[in-house]
Amino acid sequence: MESETAHPRPVLTARSVLPEDADRAALVARVHHPEWDGPCVAAVRGERVVDLTAVVPTVSDLMERDDAAEVVRDAEGGHVWRLDDLLGAPVGRRDVPHLLAPVDLQVIKAAGVTFARSLLERVIEERTGGDPAQAAEIRVRVGEVVGGTLEGVRPGSPEADKAKEVLVSEGLWSQYLEVGIGPDPEVFTKAPVLSAVGTGAYIGVLGTSVWNNPEPEVVLVADSRGRIRGAALGNDVNLRDVEGRSALLLSRAKDNNASCAIGPFVRLLDDGFDLEAVRGLDVDLRVEGTDGYVLHGRSSMREISRDVMELVAATHGPHHQYPDGFVLFTGTLFAPTEDRQAPGAGFTHEYGDLVRISSPRLGALVNTVIASERAAPWTYGVGALMRNLARRGVL
Repeated sequence: MESETAHPRPVLTARSVLPEDADRAALVARVHHPEWDGPCVAAVRGERVVDLTAVVPTVSDLMERDDAAEVVRDAEGGHVWRLDDLLGAPVGRRDVPHLLAPVDLQVIKAAGVTFARSLLERVIEERTGGDPAQAAEIRVRVGEVVGGTLEGVRPGSPEADKAKEVLVSEGLWSQYLEVGIGPDPEVFTKAPVLSAVGTGAYIGVLGTSVWNNPEPEVVLVADSRGRIRGAALGNDVNLRDVEGRSALLLSRAKDNNASCAIGPFVRLLDDGFDLEAVRGLDVDLRVEGTDGYVLHGRSSMREISRDVMELVAATHGPHHQYPDGFVLFTGTLFAPTEDRQAPGAGFTHEYGDLVRISSPRLGALVNTVIASERAAPWTYGVGALMRNLARRGVL
């Protein structure tokens, strides 16, 4: 297998990753600072990134403040970096300042099967038992029966119950259809606290996987009360061959080294970027292979089957609390089906793929695919963060 150094880092600039209206956005970043050998909470102000750790030691603490947007815009900070310098830093060098995933103590949750198109692909994975060679034939069969049945159906509605009856009679009912159109959404823990990687980093796919894909998503950032405070972009990397063998292998398919990317920044909700703006976000995907292969895709939050507030309510409430807040991947419309390596096999990653997930109001999350086994080990956990902040005197 290849090492991290086998693939060059993408060339990123402030212009290429900032939202198109960055001058009006309250943007939160995290920066690894070699002087402290640890992370700093930071505000992105134009092409300057300002350390706010003395004001708010963690992003989780920032999200608890009602004046979070004002703090990000106006609070007096400490060290200042050039965004271009942070984006140009070599991967894995702790002696160089660089961007991290812009969340810290929040639990990383994900909602699955929230778009009809990706719902059908989950059913296909299940029917193939994770074998990509069978995907094309089964896709036709499932599409003929399931596609029209699900059109316009609201999850948990009487219409959904009728659709279930039809699909059961056709022998096509599935656990994925249950969470896709049933009363309860799928919500799972995507990755451990502090394990996500940020923009510019390598993103991991298990070396044994032969059928996998990126999942470009909008990520909600919520506080301990379940209030949505901001949004970011995410890549909920998925191993289709693993999950297709059994849904009980979800953790194996989803939670691996460097398999969760969030960034480039958290955009806080404010007067110019509210929940309706989040509901209307479009997310673009571009995958560029080292062999010249290019894949395009687009996902629109307007086509989600469950409202974001419904997904948050399924995550947080009397049944479950998150004292440090949580982030929630909201699912993806995108499920690549075009053949890449062999006829009928559909899409799968190759090492060195450059994955760009972008949205005009959230910026661009850019990562290069590598084997999870060869990505930098995850070594900086909650204990290390607490000890570091205590040494710095900011707790």
